[in-house]
Amino acid sequence: MVLLVTEKQADRPMPTLTVPEIPAAMREARLHGIRSVKIFAESARRDATGEISLVPDALMARAVRAAKDAEPDLAVMTETCLCSYTDSGLCYVTDVRGRPDIPATVDVTARQAVAHAVAGADIVGPASMVLGTTQGARTALNDQGYGSVSVMPHVIFWSSLYEGFRRTMGATPKAGVDREFQINPGKPEQFIDAALQLVQDGADMLLLEPAMFTADVLTHLKQHTRAPLFPFSVSGEYTALTSLDAKTGRRDVRRLIELFTMLKRAGADASVTYAALDIARQLSG
Repeated sequence: MVLLVTEKQADRPMPTLTVPEIPAAMREARLHGIRSVKIFAESARRDATGEISLVPDALMARAVRAAKDAEPDLAVMTETCLCSYTDSGLCYVTDVRGRPDIPATVDVTARQAVAHAVAGADIVGPASMVLGTTQGARTALNDQGYGSVSVMPHVIFWSSLYEGFRRTMGATPKAGVDREFQINPGKPEQFIDAALQLVQDGADMLLLEPAMFTADVLTHLKQHTRAPLFPFSVSGEYTALTSLDAKTGRRDVRRLIELFTMLKRAGADASVTYAALDIARQLSG
């Protein structure tokens, strides 16, 4: 299950929750047999380095604490990234010339991973695909006594399917700048190489996205790594493959169920989706 957490409710492309609404969602997740929840949180305050994400009262920290307090036995996964905290909307820190500052990005991402662990996260997810962030997170967690917290980096193909998430969470890069470190969808071998390198860097599991475009690389990776593989069905898949019944208020998720069935055949250990509760409700009748 995926939760988008914002400071206040507003008209946004994707459904969101505020912190006081998290406990009820967690309780319903447990009742339906959902075992883990992935949390994204935005920040109304931004800076050039993303270090605003490290303060103890950051929205992500409050959201994680609310989730764990409500249902301690459910695993909480976090998005360990900077795009909702930098004033540029970028996933990385830039230098004075506007170029990616890799050491600075690795440093702040590692400290962010520890901040999430301190709040109670069970799994942290370096998402920028900047080389070194996975290893940096693993080392920082070990050094700070959080060796039991897992690291699940994202492996991402370029896609237009993220626009709903970006607009909802204020994570749209400045004009003309794309996600430089994501992978050309025409280069599956590069995706596979990056995934296997992340395992060598200390990844305990991998999040593959967008889910509907990963079946081929998923099948290959299943043969070459024992790391659990989790396709992530992103915002564009949620909006394109589901529909809301105006009369009943229920969401039709049949096409997503078909997608996840195919991905399970391809080797997915589980799928991550915004529609987890809707699917659980439908499957339970």
